[in-house]
Amino acid sequence: MKVAEVTAFGGPEGLRAGERPEPTPGPGEVVVRIHAAAVNPTDIAARAVGNRYIPDLRLPFVPGWDLAGVVSAVGEGASGYAVGDRVCGMIPFGRIGGRVGAYAQAAAVQPEWLAPLPGNVSFEVGATLPLNALTAHQALAYFAPQTGGRLLVTGASGGVGGFAVELAVRAGWHVVAVAGRDDQDWVRGLGAHEVLPRDADLTRLGPLDAVLDAVPVGPERSTPALRDGGTAVFTRPPQPGASYRHRFETVRVETDPVTLGAMARMLGEGALHTRVSHVLSLGQAAEAHRLAEAGGLRGKVVLRPWDD
Repeated sequence: MKVAEVTAFGGPEGLRAGERPEPTPGPGEVVVRIHAAAVNPTDIAARAVGNRYIPDLRLPFVPGWDLAGVVSAVGEGASGYAVGDRVCGMIPFGRIGGRVGAYAQAAAVQPEWLAPLPGNVSFEVGATLPLNALTAHQALAYFAPQTGGRLLVTGASGGVGGFAVELAVRAGWHVVAVAGRDDQDWVRGLGAHEVLPRDADLTRLGPLDAVLDAVPVGPERSTPALRDGGTAVFTRPPQPGASYRHRFETVRVETDPVTLGAMARMLGEGALHTRVSHVLSLGQAAEAHRLAEAGGLRGKVVLRPWDD
């Protein structure tokens, strides 16, 4: 089968087309014929810094966390799925040391990494859901049991930030969102109560009850208006020396098939929204990484392993 694999750590040129044997399901596994795989910052980090990011990572490896496709084989003892089922899923790439990746035409995975994908959601759109939506959901869980007050979300026009805005509004938060100037209408459409440009002076906000720094811009910028005792959640660990006045947390996404299934249904019902910027083939994976790294995109870059 066709894959895109990292053959050298560093720039996008280390990501090349390759061939691997067709996977067969082990006990408790299913094989997914992958129709779309999203490009995420986690993929870029694995390619760029390699085993400093995942100690067990060895070259060459197939990157990719997010996938959408169709179950093509079911292993002994595997339950929950049958051949022909449409699914989306998140491979816990870091936790498994990068031994399976989504930049491929097929992958043998655990059923608990997957959720059913509604028939009215395209594979390209479905592939943008798992990692980003689960990260947003799990980040917001740090604010529980509080479900109200003023919440600042940075990077609100990005994958994690966009889902966080929608989920937070549904949970009863008054959402103050930071977005790129060309994306402010999109973020308003997600339900944000206040939308600020990326260069806004966040020290003038306040008081805030919580902060989700989804870019992240760093605590020095995102937390000055956070009230004493408030919580700030980051998608990357902030630098040491955080203020004792605040609770700082870093979200580390975990698989959650129940929540992923619920959010996939919401996507199908139009209650969650996401965007695809570019769809490229596996052979264009290096270009996909260049596009994602350059930034300024309105939506995710998605790889399509099929030519048809």
